[in-house]
Amino acid sequence: MGGTRIPLLKIVESAVIAAGACSLVLLISVIVLKSRPVQDGKGGLETPGIPLVTEESLGSSVEETDSAYELSYTSYRVRPGDMIGIIADQKGVTQDTIISVNNIRSSRLLQIGMFLKIPSMPGILYTVRKDNETIATIAKKYEVDTAKCAAVNHKNAEEALQAGMTLFVPDASLDWVTRQEINGDLFHKPIRARWYLSSKFGWRASPFTGTRSYHSGVDMACPQGTPIYAALPGTVTATGFNNTYGNYVIITHHSGYKTLYGHMSAILAVKGQYVTTDTKIGKVGSTGMSTGPHLHFTVFKNGKQVNPQNLWG
Repeated sequence: MGGTRIPLLKIVESAVIAAGACSLVLLISVIVLKSRPVQDGKGGLETPGIPLVTEESLGSSVEETDSAYELSYTSYRVRPGDMIGIIADQKGVTQDTIISVNNIRSSRLLQIGMFLKIPSMPGILYTVRKDNETIATIAKKYEVDTAKCAAVNHKNAEEALQAGMTLFVPDASLDWVTRQEINGDLFHKPIRARWYLSSKFGWRASPFTGTRSYHSGVDMACPQGTPIYAALPGTVTATGFNNTYGNYVIITHHSGYKTLYGHMSAILAVKGQYVTTDTKIGKVGSTGMSTGPHLHFTVFKNGKQVNPQNLWG
């Protein structure tokens, strides 16, 4: 056979040398890999080419929210010496906010130990009065930002709302009548001379029978002939006499209020007359069912009797 023969020994030597070199490379690779920090990372599926990444592919379906418009509540326990104004200043809200959110009907009834809800922003609660009101119309009424009001309540500004639904109206304030009611400054006392409370509002023992009966107003005892003034501006809608109240006057005021003045010795007002808190409408007497000179004074709110002492300063 032609050609040069390679001895078998040479072939074996070459193979051994090559195998040794591979082993050396493998050993070095293992050493290098072991010397690196261990990271339990995982990748995605391998795809050829350069991936296309856009803003849309990174979450266009995620809705952006403004954390400043997120409403949350914390709890506060009333301490000795606390007043609504002090608490409001400490929490960065308004007095109206605390009053509205906690449905406080009289600021004088704040009790030590009671818990108050404090929202994360100033505003008031609003109950939708009729169907088809919208966030936009409510915001306009209270002169606040429509977009913020919609965001806080997670609703569209033009969405039709249902009557009875409660919303939080950020940055809104209570109307002055409600604020005066709650602070006990809405009404003036109808007697400006010295008097004493001879009978409170509510359940009592009847001065005539001794049985338990409901007293619809307060009795303000004072001398016969003491002037009686209107407790709030309004229009005289009735005057007259009946067996219970004797000579009486009824005045109709704003915001659903009416007042009744009974047991007068003389009526000084006439039906249809507009009166102010400086108008004398009668004089104290003891007509009708009465044990002595006094003024019986009743306040009605939307036809319901309420305690007058919660409404005057």
